[in-house]
Amino acid sequence: MHPEQTVTKRQSFFGWRLVLLTLAAVVVLTGLLRATVVEIYTIPTDSMEPTLDSGEKILVNRLAYLGEQPQKGDLVVFDGRGSFTPYEPDRPPLQAIGQWLGELSGISPPEGIFIKRVMATEGDHIRCCNDDGEIVLNGEVLVEDYLPSGVNASETQFDMILPKERVWLMGDNRPASADSRALLGAPGGGAVPVNKIIGRVIGH
Repeated sequence: MHPEQTVTKRQSFFGWRLVLLTLAAVVVLTGLLRATVVEIYTIPTDSMEPTLDSGEKILVNRLAYLGEQPQKGDLVVFDGRGSFTPYEPDRPPLQAIGQWLGELSGISPPEGIFIKRVMATEGDHIRCCNDDGEIVLNGEVLVEDYLPSGVNASETQFDMILPKERVWLMGDNRPASADSRALLGAPGGGAVPVNKIIGRVIGH
């Protein structure tokens, strides 16, 4: 074999290695960024309409609550496994890795992840509804101009004083939203632990 052909093949080999290593580095860095700083999610349902439409992508700040607590009105993404979704046993390693890679690449939607609005926080008294069908928060009628036209505040009655480090979460499209109201009989009475929150929506 001619020496020049050998050099060319070696260059090609190392060139492909460089490409593969670069791609691997990009995947790792992207994963670290999405796991620690910002994340992009796709809205899977119409439970947050008209604020967020089904299929719309949102940008989530995972560091938003580092050193501070969620505020009323915040749109948050949280892990609903164990509360909003039933417990599922651990998957086989290969299946779990496949799901993780799918979520990382954006091909597969994250499982057990929800987006809702923070309605009340630790120590708040929230109830539904008054004689006019409105939610009352700490004795004051809650103005909800984000609700879809013609939609009532809630068809489900509730009366809750939020325990320590828990929040009350509801979707804006109340008839289509499974939220804290669906967990009234569960431990915590529908209030979700703050440590389940992944981050705050900062763009869409």
